Amino acid sequence: MALRQANSRGCFICGLENPVGLHLVFYEERPGEVFADILLEPKYEGFPGMAHGGVVAAMLDEACGRALMGSDPQNPRFMYTARLEIRYRQHVPLNQPLRLEGKALKDRGRTATAAASLKTARGDVLAEAEALLVEVPENEYKGVDLESFGWKVYEEVK
Repeated sequence: MALRQANSRGCFICGLENPVGLHLVFYEERPGEVFADILLEPKYEGFPGMAHGGVVAAMLDEACGRALMGSDPQNPRFMYTARLEIRYRQHVPLNQPLRLEGKALKDRGRTATAAASLKTARGDVLAEAEALLVEVPENEYKGVDLESFGWKVYEEVK
């Protein structure tokens, strides 16, 4: 059974109260592997009928980081993206079910690499990325009340 990861209130990707955000909910399928199901609305349009490439890049970036984050909301592993390489394979349609997947590749302690892909419901790859990530220094967030930012696992709304 997949474990739901924490969300925040304000993040563009996972912020559940961000009025212009994507409101994505990530699930950890197994350690180092995450997914989120998506239906992109027209407000994320670039070319007519297609998602903006920057929105696609932001989703792939988040999936890479989420693959290394873990599912414990009290002890997340936060990482900065040092490098993100994206391959756009096909246009990303709006108003169609999509799946975003992230997978940890190599973990070297302070740095790690991860991959992400955005796929159609049939499994066709629309875009993919690889990222080099660097751990956020502990002193930058230790002692911060993460729940004050809305960082928690929210109840699933059906």
